[in-house]
Amino acid sequence: MTISTTIIKNSANGNGSTSAFTYSFKITDDDDIQVIIRSATGTETVKSKGTHYNVSGVGNNSGTVTFTSGNIPASGETVVLRRSTTQTQAMDLIDNDPMSADTIETAHDKVVAITQELQEQVDRSLKLSRTNTMTSTEFTTSATDRASKILAFDSSGELSIAQELGNVKGNWAASTAYVQRDIVKDTSTNNIFIALTAHTSSGSQPLTSNTDSAKWSLLVDAASATTSQTAASNSATAASNSATAAASSASTASGHKDTATTKASEAATSASNAAASFDSFDDRYLGAKSSEPSVDNDGNSLITGALFFDTSSGVNALKVWNGSAWITVTVTSANQTNINTLAASAVVADMALLATTDVIADMALLANTDVIADMAILGTSDVVADLNKLATTAIVEDLNILATTDIVNDLNQLASSDFVSDLNAIEGIKANVTTVANNVAGVTSFAEKYRVGSSDPSSSLNEGDLFYNSTSNVLKFYDGSNWVVVSAVTSSTITGQTAETSIADNDLILISDTSASGALKKMTKANFVTGLGSASSIADTDSDTQIQVEESSDEDKLRFDTGGTERAVMDGNGIALTTNGGSFIHHNTIANDTTLANQNMLLVGNVAITGTLTIGSNSTVVVI
Repeated sequence: MTISTTIIKNSANGNGSTSAFTYSFKITDDDDIQVIIRSATGTETVKSKGTHYNVSGVGNNSGTVTFTSGNIPASGETVVLRRSTTQTQAMDLIDNDPMSADTIETAHDKVVAITQELQEQVDRSLKLSRTNTMTSTEFTTSATDRASKILAFDSSGELSIAQELGNVKGNWAASTAYVQRDIVKDTSTNNIFIALTAHTSSGSQPLTSNTDSAKWSLLVDAASATTSQTAASNSATAASNSATAAASSASTASGHKDTATTKASEAATSASNAAASFDSFDDRYLGAKSSEPSVDNDGNSLITGALFFDTSSGVNALKVWNGSAWITVTVTSANQTNINTLAASAVVADMALLATTDVIADMALLANTDVIADMAILGTSDVVADLNKLATTAIVEDLNILATTDIVNDLNQLASSDFVSDLNAIEGIKANVTTVANNVAGVTSFAEKYRVGSSDPSSSLNEGDLFYNSTSNVLKFYDGSNWVVVSAVTSSTITGQTAETSIADNDLILISDTSASGALKKMTKANFVTGLGSASSIADTDSDTQIQVEESSDEDKLRFDTGGTERAVMDGNGIALTTNGGSFIHHNTIANDTTLANQNMLLVGNVAITGTLTIGSNSTVVVI
């Protein structure tokens, strides 16, 4: 034979019902095929011939693998059929013996088959490109030494075993076994440390003075940030004192109190919005990190669209979370234009000014967590707009007025917990108050139509008014002259009542529901008569179109009339059409001698004919 295809593998999806799967390559033995099931989670299982499946088509260019009962691939599983030729050489040539062409060709075919299978494995392997070089693709690090570490490339581009990634262990605790690269938080200083060597912790915090301090390396100096925060807070206090001193020079205040209160409320709202905006921003941009994070800066799940800058070696790129993985962000042509703008000489000069010692010192003060958070709030569009408003002459004058002793006292009173609680309560029912205000006429009207009291009202009475008497605990309606008690009607209310023998035109007919609910249904006489007609017929208003039951006593026939003319009669033998000579549909017995003239007859099933059936002119009989 020859091998004219390079296909050695087929795959298909399971569905829980299909048991036979086709392979499109030649095998010379049913052991030369490997059957693999890959689960939805990626687990691969090699199946056994005879136990899990059977093979047909050996020696042909294609064949079938049929799974046994109980082993049919389920939905979500992938079936992989792969040729796996035994890597042995069975041809034994003897000197001077005839050489069969088929024997030699079979041996060559087996070599080609094994070569194709090896090539398929090579195609699935990591390898250097044809123009790339590497001194060695081997590494000698033992399994113990490379456990929990990552395979990387060194500074020469050669394979190496790198340090393992850091593992966040939360707050530091004594008597805990830590391994190299574990990351902990010192709760006494809020500093973040990484373990340099494996050890069991002892002693107490801070870790800088702990007996194991040499086994830890500082990653984040939160203590210094706290010191900067305190300095900023002191500066803020000093600024506040200066504002108070400046406020003492203001004169008139009473005329602008309401305006100032409104502006203060708007500023507070803007501050709240700014805080929410910063928290939202902090969840979306996670900052610079040396590895891809699995949670956001608050420890919550990542949101789709979150960003961080990957500082790991060879990456140094911005990445975005697409909901399941981190994707490197590429620069668009528009963004490149913006980058080129930043590279302009004037911008470079401005950045050089920012790099001076004094500016760097100032920015260091601004870089602590609280100041950054405050600036993030101040940078939102709402706060910027509010600050622009505050900078106008009129607002400055108003603020000077606000700084007077009387106004400050008033504002302090407004800020007390009781006032804040009251304002929050008013805010909570604002929508309801607005709704009532927009419908005050309806509210007033309802108050006039429905009242509650211990005795029936005697004034301002209108027909249809409702009143709940709290003395007798009943609901009443005013019928124009008296208060009438409203009572419920149920199936039990009419139990034992005598049935009416006559129904007037406007009477209400009550029909008891036979279901477990016992509900009552209603129908007027007009509805009832229109729907059912009389006891012996269903007819229209003038009775010229109707269905009659037994026109004469006990004739056991239905008669169908339209426009005053009888069109058909139905009895136990079938249907007879009485117009245009008449046609008949029989399914039982034709009694007596019957002659058809200008008539048609349809016989359905086994029909007995008593006497003679004569088919005259212009007549037809159809038997079904």
